[in-house]
Formats: sequence, C-alpha cells, structure tokens
Amino acid sequence: VQLVESGGGSVQPEESLRVSCAFSGHHLASFTMGWFRQRPGKERELVANIDYSGEYTEYADAVKGRFTISRDNSKNTVDLQMNSLKPEDTAVYFCNADGLRGGLGLYWGQGTQVTVSS
Repeated sequence: VQLVESGGGSVQPEESLRVSCAFSGHHLASFTMGWFRQRPGKERELVANIDYSGEYTEYADAVKGRFTISRDNSKNTVDLQMNSLKPEDTAVYFCNADGLRGGLGLYWGQGTQVTVSS
C-alpha cells in the first residue's frame, strides 16, 4: 500500500485548503482511512477518519464543524477539506490507512505541510 498526500501549503487565517491522499496497492474499500496531524512540538494526533463505505466519520473536537473528510473508492482518493483555518491548525498532515481489522496492516503517507499564518 502506498499513500501520497498533496495539496498542502500556506494560507492566512480563515482561509480554506483541501489536502488529498492518493491510495494505491490494494482495494481502498478494505481500509478505514484517516487524517492525522503533527503540530510543532506535539505528538501526532487524529484529525478525522472515515469508514470503508464513507457513511461514518469521526472528528477531533478541535476541527468539528470546520473540516470534512471524504473518500472516493472508485478514484482511490481520500480528501480533507479544511475551512476557517486557524494558526493552531499549522502542522504536517498525514494520511493513514487502517486495515488491521482485516489483517492488512497499517500504513502512513509521508505528510504534507499546512501553515496558517497572517
């Protein structure tokens, strides 16, 4: 399994950004997908995840109402739409594929930097 993130960059507070994860090497529908982030000086934390069908999602309290995770199993992509960005959202954002329940392993992308600053 390979995960490649894209779409990071620098924005000003209250702006929006969309990061994408390209999945390859297996069937995306076999994995719960997630976005994590690691802020400077902090441990990696869950931002959002989405089940195999896209029906169920979970968000960290800090991003509820601002971020939306989505997936397209036919295109092998998982996106994170980030609105009303705050300086504290500055982090490296990582895509995660969790296939542990099916014995398929756990995988990470290389990360993409998101910087929110005025």
